[in-house]
Amino acid sequence: MARLSFEKKRVPGPVAHPAAVPVRVYGAGGASVGGAAVVAAPGEEIQQAVLNHLQRLAISLGTPIRATIQDDRAGCVVPLEVSADGSSRVTGKAVRVAQPEAPEFLRPPRGEFGPAPVMGAAVPGSAVASAAPVVDVPEPAVDVPAPVVIAPAPVVSAPRPLTAASAPAPRLSETTTGWPTESVPATTATPTPPRGFDAVAEEVLGDGPLTETVEGAELLTEPMTRINEAVRAGRIEDAAELVERTVEEAVTVLGADHAEVLHLRELAAYIAYLAGEPVRACRLSLDLARLRRTARDADAAYGNVQSASTAWRAVRDPEEGLRLGRDLIDLWTDLAAEPGPAADDPRPLESARARMLRLTDRASRADRTAEHGAA
Repeated sequence: MARLSFEKKRVPGPVAHPAAVPVRVYGAGGASVGGAAVVAAPGEEIQQAVLNHLQRLAISLGTPIRATIQDDRAGCVVPLEVSADGSSRVTGKAVRVAQPEAPEFLRPPRGEFGPAPVMGAAVPGSAVASAAPVVDVPEPAVDVPAPVVIAPAPVVSAPRPLTAASAPAPRLSETTTGWPTESVPATTATPTPPRGFDAVAEEVLGDGPLTETVEGAELLTEPMTRINEAVRAGRIEDAAELVERTVEEAVTVLGADHAEVLHLRELAAYIAYLAGEPVRACRLSLDLARLRRTARDADAAYGNVQSASTAWRAVRDPEEGLRLGRDLIDLWTDLAAEPGPAADDPRPLESARARMLRLTDRASRADRTAEHGAA
């Protein structure tokens, strides 16, 4: 059987290696990474939230991330490197620095009564997200697992990357500064297998087989190699074009329900997410989850639901978010009522339902604003 082929072949571009990312930790609940706000989730330490964020950057870029971490709590600066596999290491000595002055919006009021309060600004002692004054953002930052990709030249980022619901990096041993020195897991429990976009990213960056069947190995090894190379090099538009054509040709040869076609469509959803198209990524993942559930593959269906959830949380329009959210939660609820991983882990579903309430509130406020404007 002949391999799938294309009329043109592109030479992968070079992978850019960015300079050290500046990180600043302000307190127990807030930090900034490269100017983007990072907020610790309930029950999560801010150090782990920062490490998770840097790990996702490393996965997206396909290269270890170096960071210079200024920890205001410990009064030190720590040089750190985080790899895509979750391992982290300190690349130099921690340097003690003078306790910096807090940002203006964190300082206590001055004078007899202090300045007038600012609507939407953080109050002293709250979980602060960044060094800029807090404004009335559409939703809590913790909802948005937006991707970051890198082109051969500068870094190109999708909507503001903050803490996300993807699987966290392993907890690491720590020095007295609180940052890791080596990649030693804190527990010997069996780790949760990667699901959703995390699993797809590991396949793209890994050295394992690219296909799942004998037919797939014969037909798809070459185009899959080129797609993965494009993703690793940050050429996301090229990857999107390649995967779309590969899906079309694979459907023609293998059929729409073939395992390799479904595998390719998972990759297409991930690439759409990297390209800043969360709505399309969510819909593709939901379609796959329905097909997997019909085939009684609960584990694969739940993986696709996790991908859909990750993409959905990056959708900022409340009306679109509500439409996609209803479909997502209906399917997720059905899966959770059946034996399988969705039933064993109910917390993410509850989190998704909570986001629907926030989206409903945002949509109502947007409608009221529109009515006032029309009046």
